[in-house]
Amino acid sequence: MPDPVESKGYKWVALTNTTIGTLMVTINASILLIALPDIFRGIGLNPLAPGNTSYFLWILMGFLLVTSVLVVSFGRVGDIFGRVRMYTLGFAIFTVFSILLSVTWMSGPDAALWIIIMRVGQGVGGAFIFANSMAIITDAFPPGERGFAIGIQGVAAIGGSFIGLLLGGLLAPVEWRLVFLVSVPFGVFSTLWAHFRLHDNGVRMRASIDWIGNIAFAVGLVALLTGIVYGLQPYGGHTMGWTSPFVLASLFGGAAVLAGFVVIEHHVDDPMFQLHLFRSRSFTMGNLAGLLAALARGGLQFMLIIWLQGIWLPLHGYSFEQTPLWAGIYMIPLTAGFFISGPLSGRLADRFGPRPFATAGLVLTGISLLGLQALPMNFPYPLFALMLLLFGLSLGMFAAPNTSAVMNSLPADQRGAGGGMLNTFQNSASVLSIGFFFTLITLGLASALPHALFSGLTAQGVPATAARSISHLSPIGSLFAAFLGINPIHELLGAHLLAQPGVHASYLTGKSFFPNLIAGPFGRGLRLAFVMAAVMCFLGAVFSWLRGPGQAVPILSVAEETEEGLAEVGDVAMAEVGAGSGPAYFEPESPAGAART
Repeated sequence: MPDPVESKGYKWVALTNTTIGTLMVTINASILLIALPDIFRGIGLNPLAPGNTSYFLWILMGFLLVTSVLVVSFGRVGDIFGRVRMYTLGFAIFTVFSILLSVTWMSGPDAALWIIIMRVGQGVGGAFIFANSMAIITDAFPPGERGFAIGIQGVAAIGGSFIGLLLGGLLAPVEWRLVFLVSVPFGVFSTLWAHFRLHDNGVRMRASIDWIGNIAFAVGLVALLTGIVYGLQPYGGHTMGWTSPFVLASLFGGAAVLAGFVVIEHHVDDPMFQLHLFRSRSFTMGNLAGLLAALARGGLQFMLIIWLQGIWLPLHGYSFEQTPLWAGIYMIPLTAGFFISGPLSGRLADRFGPRPFATAGLVLTGISLLGLQALPMNFPYPLFALMLLLFGLSLGMFAAPNTSAVMNSLPADQRGAGGGMLNTFQNSASVLSIGFFFTLITLGLASALPHALFSGLTAQGVPATAARSISHLSPIGSLFAAFLGINPIHELLGAHLLAQPGVHASYLTGKSFFPNLIAGPFGRGLRLAFVMAAVMCFLGAVFSWLRGPGQAVPILSVAEETEEGLAEVGDVAMAEVGAGSGPAYFEPESPAGAART
């Protein structure tokens, strides 16, 4: 085992490196939310054309789908072959595919397909990082400090998703390839740093890889999530594709394969999914609470962006081209709230136990969602910012204590698999949440948008025949337009129709017609989505409370821990540049040090 001096400093090396990894992956997961309009313009592809909808959805969601499928398997592989080795491999894979994305040379559908495939490769690297980073931290930190460390990780995970919005808005207008290239220097540096400075100090297990279980789990989850992606697209004259035979076969077939996977895991010698872990009440209830929290928040990020980009920002004078960047800026209170409460709540959970903080966090999240649904569509920003701040504070209050409690409930040789299971539940729930909330809002638009669009167009001089044809705009297409910061009216009407006498072209293609048109139908679906999400949070709070009181561990005071942390970070930084007592952080020559990668 490492000596006390090394252990004292190594935990900060592990935390810093894994935080960079988590931050890099989550930034790349969200950076496309804002950068997509510039990417589609850069490759010369119209995202609103009916045949291109699938490209839009797969570029947007493919990364999340891959990480959801692989994270449990890669956590299990880390338990067997070494968490640091698999984590470092993930960093290298992620960096290579980031480079390949930044050198995209094609255009049109070929370029879109290339980006989708390379994003899948990024997702493989991201799954290695996600699956093993939490286990590395749990191995490096004593129980009384894990909540604080996991709180930092939580800040990186959620904060990275909103930093990605800002970076996408800043970099994509300059050069869309920069949104992929920006992570390359960090990836190269951190891969080398992880290789030379991290080591496996956890407990490895001797086991074989459960190939049958891995394949069944991957096939079932891919089929289920693929059905959700294609269920969002129109089919056979229907607003959405939930009646498509392909979608139904994917959903029910995927569910059947996953049910078979559970049976398989009961009969193999070394199962991938450690079902016996669910005998722990803390592990089970923590996962259920995390699942419901992810279901509640996963799709709401999209809804908030659509609300800002498609309605509020244009009504306040911003051009549609400006809205992606400003949507990220106006959502800063949410990020700030999470940055404040994540480490603090993790620290308090270490001292007093996780249950009260995680439970209160979910309750406050539900209250903030009810506050958001009570706002008018053209809201006063201070109230909106206050609700976002409460939303961020409450998310941070829940995330770190819940994750810490789940990880502390795991045996030392199961932390990779257990952490991977937690990530899989949350990532899969996020995809389900996107499908659920898009469906709610699209159904609301489908019932009211055609009449509103027909009435609005004819009132501005558009001939009734043309207005009737245009009024059947796909509701999902209008949502995508709002999400991408695109005003679809100009494209729908065309230059010839806009030039006809009596047509108020400047108003129709201006900043207020389209936002006012969709505000009512969108608002009804959005309010229902907020209420449903709040119900999920309140139900998750019940599961969170049922986890049991947990265990508080005696620890240093906040001042002592902060002083120690800052001093150790400084020592680590000096050692990395060769100006400090670097050798203190190397492993001593001992059998335990032989696991070094």
